[in-house]
Amino acid sequence: MASNPRTPNAGLAHLLDEAKWSRSQFAASVNRTGIEAGLVLRYDQSAVSHWLSGTMPRRPVRAVILEALSRRLKRPVTHAEAGLAAAGTDGGENTLEELVDVGRADMDPSRRGLLTAGMYSAALAIPLFPDLVGRMERSGSTRRTTRIGAGEVATVRTMTEKIADILDELGGGHARPMAAAFLVNTVAPYLKASAPEKVRKDMLAAASDLVYLTGWMAMYEREHGLGQRYYTKALKLAGAAEDHITYCRTLRGMSLQASHLGYGTKALQLADAAAEASPKAGPRLRAFLAGQQAHAASMNGDRHTAFARLHETESALSKADSRREAIGGYDASAYQFHVSHVLYEFKDLKGSVQAMQECLKVQPRQERQGRLHSNALLAQRQFELGHVEAACATWHAFLDDYVQLSTARGDEHFTAMWRRIRPYGRTRAVRDLTDRARAVAEAKA
Repeated sequence: MASNPRTPNAGLAHLLDEAKWSRSQFAASVNRTGIEAGLVLRYDQSAVSHWLSGTMPRRPVRAVILEALSRRLKRPVTHAEAGLAAAGTDGGENTLEELVDVGRADMDPSRRGLLTAGMYSAALAIPLFPDLVGRMERSGSTRRTTRIGAGEVATVRTMTEKIADILDELGGGHARPMAAAFLVNTVAPYLKASAPEKVRKDMLAAASDLVYLTGWMAMYEREHGLGQRYYTKALKLAGAAEDHITYCRTLRGMSLQASHLGYGTKALQLADAAAEASPKAGPRLRAFLAGQQAHAASMNGDRHTAFARLHETESALSKADSRREAIGGYDASAYQFHVSHVLYEFKDLKGSVQAMQECLKVQPRQERQGRLHSNALLAQRQFELGHVEAACATWHAFLDDYVQLSTARGDEHFTAMWRRIRPYGRTRAVRDLTDRARAVAEAKA
């Protein structure tokens, strides 16, 4: 019986070209790197030829190959990129590699279509916090040539805050590729570097915040399968850092995602899990979690719990300081946003409109993307009340921000606006809005 022909390893060939290495030079580098891992290797160009033709190196050697390539290219190289079978564990090295693969694809518009084609899973099992602690111990047996300290941790936190600001000001279409690039090119090498234990855990926590934010942006851009993948990686990083706050914040983000998709039961489960896992939550985080619990409870028709959670949210918020947090912040505007959602779920359309108006009144001016979303929802609810002229005025405010943002969620709201106003073309306010909307569409084309 004829044997199956091997498939040439195009990924490894591409990396050799990028490294500008001959096959002999590559083999020599693998041999030298192997010494650090306690391996005596005597590869030559013929071994490399076999690898390029599709022969799979032994498992311990694969890690050495990746390390040699990473050092040459001065960036992380993963099993998938090099066309090598992964070790088959679910430890920290695989989590980091998967994160790099996802982030690299997210940076590249030509690959993003395949990346975002993944389905959101409402049945996804969520790892518990105690089960994640210690799951990302230092992996790999080669010597680490880079050392990081508190300064690198501060760099990651500062960049994460800057990306959050860009998200608010310009939209996720601009901010998320920046986050993915920073994650792959800077944060991933930091996570593989040598560091004191406290610095290592601080870096894991900082990375978890960035991955959470990137997942939130993917979710907000309606790429829900991708958002869920980022979220699960953020959970693992937070657990490894023993960072309860980011773990709970990520669960809350996953609850918000489930609520966007109409999975009320899942949204409530995740919101409750976030609250239960955070015994040391301060007042602002408690408000952040309880507000989402209220929204999820209302989706499930539980009026008593929904309003009890809103009361908890208001009480906790009254005890919080005035500090603005770029990641996972919660303020009076966010509270009113949740009030509006709860009232809308219970068919109090007028009360929902009033709460959303209050949300917009106290919303920080720099939060352009949040304002766009709030105005779009307010206009839709005003329209449902039959207040067509008021809805048109609010949609004009929506367009003020929409023209300056790159956001798939904004595109969705823009399409919904067209669909709602089309039958009312004889109304003066609708005609004026239609003319402006056409001009905005042309400007963004």
